[in-house]
Amino acid sequence: MKFLDQAKIYVRSGNGGNGAVSFRREKFIEHGGPDGGDGGRGGDVWVEAVEGLNTLIDFRYQQHFRAGAGDGGSGRNRTGADGKDAVLRVPVGTVVLSEDKERVLADMTAAGQRVRLLKGGNGGFGNQRFKSSTNQAPRHANPGLQGEELAIWLRLKLIADAGLVGLPNAGKSTFLSAVSAAKPKVADYPFTTLHPHLGIATVDTRRIVIADIPGLIEGASEGIGIGDRFLGHIERCAVLLHLVDGTSDDVVGDFQTVDRELELYGADLVDKPRVVALSKADATLDAEDKRAALAEACGHEVMLISAATGQGVTDVLRALARVIRNERTDDTPEEPTWQP
Repeated sequence: MKFLDQAKIYVRSGNGGNGAVSFRREKFIEHGGPDGGDGGRGGDVWVEAVEGLNTLIDFRYQQHFRAGAGDGGSGRNRTGADGKDAVLRVPVGTVVLSEDKERVLADMTAAGQRVRLLKGGNGGFGNQRFKSSTNQAPRHANPGLQGEELAIWLRLKLIADAGLVGLPNAGKSTFLSAVSAAKPKVADYPFTTLHPHLGIATVDTRRIVIADIPGLIEGASEGIGIGDRFLGHIERCAVLLHLVDGTSDDVVGDFQTVDRELELYGADLVDKPRVVALSKADATLDAEDKRAALAEACGHEVMLISAATGQGVTDVLRALARVIRNERTDDTPEEPTWQP
């Protein structure tokens, strides 16, 4: 399935049905009076988060969604049927933005969440609504109200516990394939990963959802390389795992390049809790010296790992689990203590 994380679509709610002009005409009933029914309501436009979807590819082939119009009223005070709602089914983690991408209309963070984007037009009143003591035979009715129309952007932000960041070919995909059942493409050249991947790792009975995104290079915030368009997928993560290639001649410069791009992107990514690890420890002879230099530059502990041999992988997962537990616990309100 092709991965698509952004889509522009057009939505429109249904028009309301027209009210009816009708009079009761029955034998032996004199002056039956008006009995025109109201028009039905137009359908609404809803967005619903559902499980089982991880891409917006369905919106590549259909960009226009329109709710059904309400039926008109009829005689004998019969109200027209309401129009059918239009429901946009999107993956969990989808953000609905205005056309200029400046305003968030809905943030779909849980399966089953439903948000109404547009309200259908109300049905018009039939002539029976206008009868009075001074107007006992009204011959007019209201038309139904028009629906609303809107152009929106759908943007998918993957919901994960931890996000992998680093330069291209830093070993992110290899790490993900080593700790989970995910099978991202792994090769000995940059930009092997072209779109995000999700994997589930288990450590000490705890499950961690990890997101792998394409690597960043200097100038990514200006669109160089693949750019920073995929950084939105790690905005919801509790912790970032920053992998630095241990075979590089300048591990400190590699770390600072990615750190600078995270800061330029914004969204407080640079301030997120971060675990830094020197990868490919099995392929370098001076790993300890590079780790010491990197630890001095970034100001906190640097872990040494090798996804190929498994060295340090469990320790990294445990470090991620500790940060995730602390971050998620802080966001969860404490339950009141039971007292008899």
